[in-house]
Amino acid sequence: MAVEIRFTAASIARVRFALSPLGETVLALRILLGTGGHAVHQPWVRRARPLPADDPELPLLRALIAGPMPSFLFPVPQERLPSMAAELDVLRATEETFFRQEYGAVLGVPVEDTPDPATVLPRLAEALHRCHELLIAPHWGRMRAVLEADVGRRALTLVDGGVQALFDELHRDIAWDDGQLVVHGRRTPHAVCTVDTGGHGLVLLPSVFNWPNVGVDKSPIAAASIRYPAVGVGLLWEQPAPVQSGLAPVLGHTRTALLAALAEPLSTAALADRLGVTPSAVSQHLGALRGADLVSTRRKGRTALHLRTERATHLFDTPSP
Repeated sequence: MAVEIRFTAASIARVRFALSPLGETVLALRILLGTGGHAVHQPWVRRARPLPADDPELPLLRALIAGPMPSFLFPVPQERLPSMAAELDVLRATEETFFRQEYGAVLGVPVEDTPDPATVLPRLAEALHRCHELLIAPHWGRMRAVLEADVGRRALTLVDGGVQALFDELHRDIAWDDGQLVVHGRRTPHAVCTVDTGGHGLVLLPSVFNWPNVGVDKSPIAAASIRYPAVGVGLLWEQPAPVQSGLAPVLGHTRTALLAALAEPLSTAALADRLGVTPSAVSQHLGALRGADLVSTRRKGRTALHLRTERATHLFDTPSP
């Protein structure tokens, strides 16, 4: 099904980015329960902690995410990087009519027969919190680094080329067409669903566990949202390669690891998360490496992305003796 997202002048000015720990938890759970997913996530599946088979909410969660999923499990973040607790608070506060409509549509239950949201939503929130602690929290540092690096990359595209350039590179199924955004479906390409932003804007959410697909909230109650596959997910679950033995004694282990990570553009914060050091330490190392022409930094406003230079890449490509 194709989705047409219609904009007004006010809503186009409210396009923003956000990350969603809750959304990633739901999508990760969906993969672990055997619905959807891609081979790129199999290393994570093999390492993921097993879900407690006796969790009382697991049957309901499985039913809700086995097919088309209810929008109330994916509340649109109000800030760029909300905490899991904040998103669960929004989930618990889902408006009753909206909950009943979504629950009934997903499970094929008449609205009048849907359960009391005041009972179900707190139970779902607690279950998703447990799933987050098992499945996402141990990996959130690396995941957040990938997601924030993606946002930084898209922000530069927006600055350099405007809204059309931003949408043109998000995903091959997304196209900007004369004031509206079209997300092309593959299963039923001739069916069309229209989403009106209504002046509330659009939130773009890079995703690890929705990779390589695009997800659109077809029944938003405020801002529209799109989950798109973040750049770099293909490398996320790979075990770190051993640092080249010839470089580490010369540059130091931290600077060598930093250069290894900078095969893709990363921010200072993302590097700090990935290497497990402080941002100030990363900045000091980057200064030294820039002085040696091993790292380049591109700045746009408050955003700075770092990338190793051709000279540094040559060092990594040269076999150790």
